Amino acid sequence: MPETCPPFDPETYAAVTAALLGLPLDPAWMGPITANLRVLAAAAALVEAFPLADEIDAAPRFEA
Repeated sequence: MPETCPPFDPETYAAVTAALLGLPLDPAWMGPITANLRVLAAAAALVEAFPLADEIDAAPRFEA
């Protein structure tokens, strides 16, 4: 049975991680920070939901 994660809470995430890093956050910036976290979480959900076959391997080297 797959493990399910609780819903992402950007407000709690920002507050807890800032405290863990010893990073003071100005309360005026909390809105923009959490808005960006919501956008990043939505992008991550799209990547996570993309189906990949089990036979696919990661590229060993990338070149520009």
